[in-house]
This record gives sequence, C-alpha cells and structure tokens, in this order.
Amino acid sequence: MPTRLLTRRTFVRTGAAAGVAGVAAVAALETGVIPGRGRIHDALGLTGPDGVVPDVPAGPVVSGAFNSIGRRTKVGYSVIYPDGYDTKAALPVVLVLHGRGGDHTSAVNDLGIDRFLTATVRAGTPPYALATVDGGTDSYWHRRADGNDPGFMLGEEFLPLLAERGLNTSKHAILGWSMGGYGALLQVALRYWQRRVGPSAQAVAVAALSPALWHRYADAQAGAFDDQADFDRSAVFGRKYGFRDVAVRIDCGRDDPFAAAAGDLRAELDAAGGQQAGLHTPGYWRRMLPDQLRFLGTKLGR
Repeated sequence: MPTRLLTRRTFVRTGAAAGVAGVAAVAALETGVIPGRGRIHDALGLTGPDGVVPDVPAGPVVSGAFNSIGRRTKVGYSVIYPDGYDTKAALPVVLVLHGRGGDHTSAVNDLGIDRFLTATVRAGTPPYALATVDGGTDSYWHRRADGNDPGFMLGEEFLPLLAERGLNTSKHAILGWSMGGYGALLQVALRYWQRRVGPSAQAVAVAALSPALWHRYADAQAGAFDDQADFDRSAVFGRKYGFRDVAVRIDCGRDDPFAAAAGDLRAELDAAGGQQAGLHTPGYWRRMLPDQLRFLGTKLGR
C-alpha cells in the first residue's frame, strides 16, 4: 500500500486541533478541573522558594507545662523572647497556634520562629514575645464534643499564666498556620477574649498563614468538626463583627488547597496579606513569616 502523504492543510488542521486541546488542558489544570496543578507548578519552579531561617541568635526560651481544665490534660508551652531581652521583660505577647499534628515545639522545630523573631526585632520592629502552647493535634482549636476546649484554655488559663510571668497580655496578638491559622481567626471571630477575660485583654491583631478554611461541612477535613452543627458554630465566615478593631492579615499560597477560601475571607474582612506563589508547606510559611511577624509587631507597638 502506498504511503499517504500528509498535506499542508491536514498538518495545519491537526496542529490547530492539538493546540486547542492543549490550551483546554492547561485551562482545566489551572482552574482545578484537573487535579495536580500544585505538583506541576512545583516541578516547574512556579511555587516560589522555601523560606530560609535567619542566621541570627535565638533569644531565651522558657518552657513549662500546666494541668489544663479546658484541655483536660497536661499542656506544654514555651515563651520565646528576642535575642538581647531578659525573660523578665514586660513585653507584649503573640499567641502562636500550631498546625494539625503539631505541638508547642513546632514553631521552633519546624519554622525556626525563634530566630525569625530576633531578625524581626533587629530590623526595627518593636519587641515582643511569642507564646506557643499545645492545642491538641487535631482539635482545630475549638470546643469539641468530648469536652476538649482549646479556646477556654487560651483565654482562661494560658493568658493569665503569661500575665503572671510579667508579659503584657492586655496588648496581645495571635498567629497561626494551617489548623492554627483557622484557630487564630476563630478566637477573634468568636470574641473569646471579651467573654472570658474582659475587654482589656482584647487581641489587637491576628495573622493567619494558609488557614484551614472551608465553606461547606461536606468539604472539611475528616475529624475537623464533630458534625454540621459544630461546623456552623465554629465558622469564621459571616462573623465580620467579631473582627472589629482588630488588624487582620491572611496569606496563602496560590497552589494551596485553601487558597480560594482564604481569599474569600480576606476580601470579606478587607484584610491585609495576599496570595503568593506557594504550596501548603513549611517552606512557604517560613518565607512569609518575616512579613507576618513585622505586621503583628507593628500593630502591637502602636
């Protein structure tokens, strides 16, 4: 059988069809119709560099534990000071809420937050301390059906403990990533501080990195909420009144599964922050920590 020659017209048509199919595939990938955008962007170097822990000394750290009524267990904590400051310094404080699977050591071990704090203060941001605490590996920082209540622990137990240490808890802020990012926003949305420790202990600022947010219970991580009613009670969307007089910053990577919801809440609250190249990874969180720590320190320093 003779070989059939490909005519120029056939070649052009075939190429055009392939091009249209390729564009459609790229569009489907970029809009999330086809999964895997994050992996492909990461392979192409489109998710940004990992943040690097600053080459500066860490400041002093005081760690301890207390029996928590709210958590119904012994809770570990650490108070982190910038280099050059004594552990008796009466600094304002930022509560640091860890992500899923973490504990009070994660901020230092996974993110190097102690050295980021020193670098932030050395760059001119007013000094403050960081206070990390165990919220439960998958509590999502809200009261659960089993009685575990991290919000009660933060407001009724941890803040008074920090005040006894000499920290200025009447002027504090909250920072968290992933599960802790959602938790940080939730504490402000529900106004734990006003109900439990009085208006004088209101948070003045909150910063969230890649907060674990969902619009629908059906989409939520398994175990994040007890049921639909728990999801509704623990929502941060639609609670703009809770953020009155609180400076809010929300950052999330473009290829993070929470990017769309984080953007929706940032728009609802008219919050600072943005959507940068990045995934739901410690590398992205380390890259964004300088901006978040500077934001919180500036608000505390006013």
